[in-house]
Amino acid sequence: MTDLPHWFSESGPLAAAIPGYKMRAQQIEMAQAIADTIEARSVLVAEAGTGTGKTFAYLVPALLSGGKVIVSTGTKTLQDQLFGRDLVVVREALRVPVTVALLKGRANYVCHYYLERAKQDGRFASRADVGYLGLISSYARTSNTGDRGGLGEVPEDAGIWAQVTSTRENCLGGECPNFKDCFVMKARKQALEADVVVVNHHLFFADVMLRDEGVAELLPSCNTVILDEAHQLPETASLFFGETTSTTQMVELARDTRLEAAAHARDFAALPAAAQALEKAAKDLRLAWDGETARVPAQQALGRKDFVAALETAIGALAALNGVLEFQADRSEGLQRCWERSCDQLERLKRWHEQPDPDFVRWVEVFAGSVQLHATPLSVGGIFARQVAETARAWIFTSATLSVKGDFRHYVEQLGLGEARTQTWESPFDYPHQALLYVPASMAEPNTEGYTRAVVAAALPAIIASEGRAFCLFTSLRAMREARDLIEEGLKKRGFDYPVLMQGDGSRTELLERFRRLGNAVLVGSQSFWEGVDVRGPTLSLVVIDKLPFAPPDDPVLTARIARINDTGGNAFMEHQLPQAVILLKQGAGRLIRDETDRGVLMICDPRLITKGYGKRIWQSLPPMRRTREIADVEAFFADVPVATEEVGMREFESNPRRAEPADSA
Repeated sequence: MTDLPHWFSESGPLAAAIPGYKMRAQQIEMAQAIADTIEARSVLVAEAGTGTGKTFAYLVPALLSGGKVIVSTGTKTLQDQLFGRDLVVVREALRVPVTVALLKGRANYVCHYYLERAKQDGRFASRADVGYLGLISSYARTSNTGDRGGLGEVPEDAGIWAQVTSTRENCLGGECPNFKDCFVMKARKQALEADVVVVNHHLFFADVMLRDEGVAELLPSCNTVILDEAHQLPETASLFFGETTSTTQMVELARDTRLEAAAHARDFAALPAAAQALEKAAKDLRLAWDGETARVPAQQALGRKDFVAALETAIGALAALNGVLEFQADRSEGLQRCWERSCDQLERLKRWHEQPDPDFVRWVEVFAGSVQLHATPLSVGGIFARQVAETARAWIFTSATLSVKGDFRHYVEQLGLGEARTQTWESPFDYPHQALLYVPASMAEPNTEGYTRAVVAAALPAIIASEGRAFCLFTSLRAMREARDLIEEGLKKRGFDYPVLMQGDGSRTELLERFRRLGNAVLVGSQSFWEGVDVRGPTLSLVVIDKLPFAPPDDPVLTARIARINDTGGNAFMEHQLPQAVILLKQGAGRLIRDETDRGVLMICDPRLITKGYGKRIWQSLPPMRRTREIADVEAFFADVPVATEEVGMREFESNPRRAEPADSA
């Protein structure tokens, strides 16, 4: 790919097309590395610090390469942004005749068949769903795509969506009477014909494993796969390379069987009766856990007599429905699909109950209204490595957070990427002048009683100094809720009325819009706000993190993986738990500085950053900010008073607790 720097130069096409464009050496170097990878059809793991411009760094060589490209992003929101904005800008700037397509999972498209069936059934979970159904019906008649994201009037979490969309299990495929008008098939056709296809990680892995949603059809002709926000891949791969069976699937099977029976087997009373028995058994399986929500290993769950009895009843009810469906399946395509679904669910349920696999960890996840039975692989590296090695194509994995202090071993081993080329490009932002890392002195250990109260007490002076304009990020929902009340109470006592927003008070998009509009708000969040959030300018000037984001020690999958690593002579903490925490912490810290003119303070309250031997490895993985343990330095920073420093060279963070130390680049 010749003269790649020209496209990124200050006199090049991107500069001409994008107002305020600035050439970045890191971006050009990254683009060249990606171009080389595409040409060699090899594997690149590329970490690019915030502000590098990684999206354009991979889009330019991808569009210039001339081959078919699949780009996968972390979320549907990023997918829409990439397709609707970034790709449009780059394609127009480069003036290349490439076609692009957007492909989502089938649950994102209105299904004509199930929309009509919902109208006929007339049973809805709420009165609001009745009104939403009318809006969806009108939208389906006028929309070219049927993408539910284009109908903002219906909330994303509205129950009606499950009734008017299809799933892999209940789609009628070519036998559907609405097949010619199917929005999913139209999207697949466009994707097959396009040069560049934008998908998301859940869709990508579902297709690779299930050969269902369209990506599997795209891969054979694809020259390049680009996986953005690639730090999410190990967790997503674990989800799809494992198996999950849920009471929700059973209830949906019972519902669909009842509706198909009403339409095509009215004379066979045993069918709706068997469906009703399965629905009751599924609900009883959830009731076996009383009102609790939990994540427990299978061994613990199977030690509960009430759960085992309910599970065996559910297996029996599912087997009974399966037997009845087998002799009615030929009466309609819908009943045929219900029978196939019952076979699949019954096989999975029995396998979970009776056939433990030493390479998988079985566990139970209990939600407010459902139970999921999981079998998760202890390692996804071998499975994923086979996908990468299957054919000769370029694979690019990119994110701002893939390494620990430049060491990619943990990430590469997780995905089985073997001899992949790894490279890091530091952020072009001037962190030593733009940001301050503050670890308050005299904090208690995170496992002590009253820790969240101590975090808020330490954070309030910083919030006041920053005049609101803060994200307060917590590692648990319980701590988040407690902190919101304490922050509101603390600000009121001190005479400040900064608005306090909390995750869950609205959608993430709505909360971010309010946060930006208010200009002096404090947003209290948990996992949803640790990554994928971009607030530029002074509106966000302080990020408070309550503790280092180590995964909960009672997580069944983590517990099993720790045991496997330790049993084979490894050190699970250093090899798995610590790298995972560093990558997530880097994501949270990355919310702070999003632009060359941003300024702000990153406050990490966890004293282990200083007191533990591994603490230095963690903070050295963060951007090279100045460091302090004194609130006076934070107040001076926000007052635009120069923060005092000493020429202490490589001195340890904790050795100079009364000063803001110069950042070191180690």
